[in-house]
Amino acid sequence: MSDLTGRVRGPLAPSTAVQRPLSIDDVEIHGGPLGRWQQINREASIPLGLEQMEKSGAAPNLRLAAGEGDGTFQGYRFQDSDLYKQLEAVAWEHCRHPDETYRSFVAESAALLSRAQRPDGYLNSHYQVVKPDQIFAELEYSHEMYCAGHLVQAAVAAARAGLGEDLLGVARRFADLLVRRFLVDGDDGIDGHAEVETALVELYRLTGERPYLELARKLIDNRGKGLIKSTGMGPLYAQDHLPVREAATPVGHAVRQLYLEAGVVDVAVETGDAGLLASSVRRWEDLVATKTSITGGHGSRHDGEAFGERYELPPDRAYNESCAAIASIHWNWRLLLATGHARYADLIERTLYNAFAASTSGDGTRFFYVNPLQRRADLFEDAYLGRRREWFACACCPPNIMRLVSSLGHYVATTGDEGVSVHQYVPGVIRAGGAVLDVETGYPWDGRVRFTVRSAPGGEWTLRLRVPAWSSTTTLTSDAGGPRELVPGADGYAAIRREWQAGDAVTLDLDLTPRIVRPHRRIDALRGCAAIERGPIVYCFEQIDQDTDLDDLALTPGAALRTVERDLPGIGRTVLVEADAVRLPPAPAHGLPYTTGTDAAPAARATATAVPYYQWDNRDGGVMRVWMPLA
Repeated sequence: MSDLTGRVRGPLAPSTAVQRPLSIDDVEIHGGPLGRWQQINREASIPLGLEQMEKSGAAPNLRLAAGEGDGTFQGYRFQDSDLYKQLEAVAWEHCRHPDETYRSFVAESAALLSRAQRPDGYLNSHYQVVKPDQIFAELEYSHEMYCAGHLVQAAVAAARAGLGEDLLGVARRFADLLVRRFLVDGDDGIDGHAEVETALVELYRLTGERPYLELARKLIDNRGKGLIKSTGMGPLYAQDHLPVREAATPVGHAVRQLYLEAGVVDVAVETGDAGLLASSVRRWEDLVATKTSITGGHGSRHDGEAFGERYELPPDRAYNESCAAIASIHWNWRLLLATGHARYADLIERTLYNAFAASTSGDGTRFFYVNPLQRRADLFEDAYLGRRREWFACACCPPNIMRLVSSLGHYVATTGDEGVSVHQYVPGVIRAGGAVLDVETGYPWDGRVRFTVRSAPGGEWTLRLRVPAWSSTTTLTSDAGGPRELVPGADGYAAIRREWQAGDAVTLDLDLTPRIVRPHRRIDALRGCAAIERGPIVYCFEQIDQDTDLDDLALTPGAALRTVERDLPGIGRTVLVEADAVRLPPAPAHGLPYTTGTDAAPAARATATAVPYYQWDNRDGGVMRVWMPLA
């Protein structure tokens, strides 16, 4: 199979890996939820984001830095990063479907940034306008390198998407300044918010300039040595408590930890550092086992937007920031490319269809910052907790969501030395390693996925298909024989090797029987509860679908589950799950909420109706819960 490393048009292009990513435009997504998300991203979300670049102050702040604007600085010290993520989203969308509007936006933004940039390469509108005497003096909370990282990622995207190198020139001048100060001149400063590390590695991959990689390595090696000044949040908050190679579990601010891990894997892969990679895998295993919500979300504490202790996974106070879901997908994708193991694709899928997908409304114009697993009737809404909103004062999530949706094709399939691997199932076309595959499926609502070879390179090669861990029975049918039950290999994939010809076809059938899921016994907040899953979809119960008070319903042990297709306002056609339940007698309304007795009145039979979690809050915004008590 041909090596795509040197010409990948996507977020990640490792120089060496077990699996090699495809370009965004090598995969066409023709339908299903991912196709729908890309459509609303292009038609609604990105136009909204472009409008908000002016309203939120992101662009006006840079005009102030360039000496061109009037007024005062708006927003946070990291406001520039909103523009950078928006630029990346536009670049990847242009890669999918070229548009002169996107080209103009990138060109105009690059010109503005160039005018705002200082002669030495420094660029941060907050510090240039508000604190010019404190440049690089407050790295513990300044986000200067964090913003630089997002600038670099936007510039790499623009270059790879064919949008010129003006933005890349701006980014390289800033990156060169970082190299001079923090690598050549020996300044040991570290940004309190990791992100620049993974960006510097990608800039190295694009340009071949090794100092970018060496700076990323230095920043990772120095984190955990107490070099970050006090943030007032403690050393765990910025992952400065232990050297990266020694840390056993993710801690502190969830997004910072997850972006750090993306950089750790990038540096490990490019430097051949097996020990560094092993440390990231070790933390991943602990994260999955003890600190991951059923939706794939991360961050159990509002205080510090942080991971909690092991098994601290409350449903109602789950933070599960949308940016954490995105950063998790970035980390898992890197681990998948580095190892070729399906468990990372499994977690990408869980996160993508649940924690991430829930972040955006059905029409693409409103977003969640926080993604809880339960909402009560008397929820007190604040600036970030409540129903989805059009934008936020701290708007890190919306443009981050847009850049991932624009690049979804990048995460579907890869090539390797043996052939093509398919990690996520979507209807459309995959062009990989000289092969062209047509994919027909109704996934994730239907478990049948049919692959037809449109064209193929000569000789034998292997088609690897991920067998999701949740599929209890999986069968494969080929034109060479009838259906046979599949047992995946140790890597989690079914491998079919043959000399493929145009017209050859195989059909994968995954088991979408809905299932009751129970929590680990050490998750105290969920004891005595259960949830429902079907395929990769986690379900939740909204009050609007019940004929009694949701909080008075309990699932029966071994509840029978039934699927029902229905059109819902604000959602469209979807698959609901009905579960046998009981309606508990009314609870006492007065006195302490504790008793020594049991319910005297018998429970009445009832049906509890569940909707996909990612589709919640598209109707009345009422009571919701993922985890239901068991009767």
